[in-house]
Amino acid sequence: MATIRLFNNHLRLQFVILAVLEAFAFFVSVYGAALVRFQETEFEYTNIVVDYNGGDISTIAPIYTGVMMLCMVALGHYKSQQHFSPSMFTETIIKVLVSLTLGSITLMIIFYMIPSVHMGRGFHSLALMLSFLGVIFVRAFFFQFIGQNVLKRNVLVVGAGSRAKTLIDEKGGSHDGVSYKIAGYISVKNETVAVPKSQVLNVHSEDIAKYALDNEVDEIILAIEDRRNSFQNDELIKCKLAGIKIIDPVCFLEREQGKLNIEMLHPSWMIYSNGFNRSDFKRFSARLFDIVSSLIILTVMTPVMILSAFLISLESGFKHSVFYKQVRVGLDDVPFTLLKFRSMKINAESNGKAVWAKKNDDRITFFGHFIRKTRIDELPQIINIFKGDMRLIGPRPERPEFVDDLATKIPYYNKRHTVKPGLAGWAQLKYPYGATEQDAYEKLQYDLYYVKNHNIIMDFFILLQTIEIVIMGKGAR
Repeated sequence: MATIRLFNNHLRLQFVILAVLEAFAFFVSVYGAALVRFQETEFEYTNIVVDYNGGDISTIAPIYTGVMMLCMVALGHYKSQQHFSPSMFTETIIKVLVSLTLGSITLMIIFYMIPSVHMGRGFHSLALMLSFLGVIFVRAFFFQFIGQNVLKRNVLVVGAGSRAKTLIDEKGGSHDGVSYKIAGYISVKNETVAVPKSQVLNVHSEDIAKYALDNEVDEIILAIEDRRNSFQNDELIKCKLAGIKIIDPVCFLEREQGKLNIEMLHPSWMIYSNGFNRSDFKRFSARLFDIVSSLIILTVMTPVMILSAFLISLESGFKHSVFYKQVRVGLDDVPFTLLKFRSMKINAESNGKAVWAKKNDDRITFFGHFIRKTRIDELPQIINIFKGDMRLIGPRPERPEFVDDLATKIPYYNKRHTVKPGLAGWAQLKYPYGATEQDAYEKLQYDLYYVKNHNIIMDFFILLQTIEIVIMGKGAR
């Protein structure tokens, strides 16, 4: 299998392996730096003292590795959309350097707080240099390895109509993906072929099991237009009993793209599928996560917030509030007042009509462009989180005017309100800033995935990866 399921989330085996290899590279780089820096020729590395304060390498190496791996995750290094190719080479190097820099700063803070695990400047610099070389080598080798279809599942699609075509045409979809390759499509009776005819196999429905076993098929996607259509279910049962996984298109796209395809989604699928759970433990752990994480963010960002408030007042006048209050829709469609730093001119919506933010919006002030780009304007929502109106992680809260309109046009739109809205979210990681109905449709598919699968582990990694959005300035408008 090319994916594993952990805490209700799908992780691609390829990128789990990549993370393990890079963690090993970070770990080894510490020992390599010790060998170069201290000319240690014996291999009793656990006894190496790497600093006058008594720092021990057996303690430092795991801390160094853990911090660097968290920073790699935060900068999106284990997303399946990335590949190591000439066009991505420069971006990969830059992102690795940013991750190492972020990790280095974090380690300095840790060393300051815990002097017993301090690394000397020379030793630290050598470890960083070896880490960079190690990660680039691992990635060059790994993505070359991936490019040869190693570790990919061999997928057979039963059905060749519009549902099967969606697997190709769906945004982000392809004939072959990072974790799978399509062996072909099997057309069924009374179904109009919509996929490329060159991909349709000359296999009868009564021969599916034989073909699947002979061609080492790992998974079958059942993409039949009408399940009531006469079909050889015995063949699928043979495949199931032979260890071949049978999956429907919604589950397939959920796993591969991290979203629920609304076009193919049916109420019965939501009723019988795993997920969409609420529990007292989940609510308690989520609240605890929000309070602890928000306190950390508030402690670190208070100077930034004070400076931002002063600059907003300096630009727009001290008689105006630095905050912008706006009604948003929260849990179970209950409205609440959301706080933001004001980034737009006074009376930006003087006609009283709600307007989508747009690219190069002339209502945004000079300093407003900066705080939007860096997401500083969102920081006052920490107050909403403490009050319990919002969570740190969840679907972004929308204005009632837009919700009323979108709910009449997009199926399942109100289902995103079955969890608390959040400051950061899964949709913000997976989809760029949206300000149209089509964008709302696309983002809803990611929001529904979060509603179905969210847990505290997923929240932690969303929060971690949001750092990439802030540092790289992605999606701001």
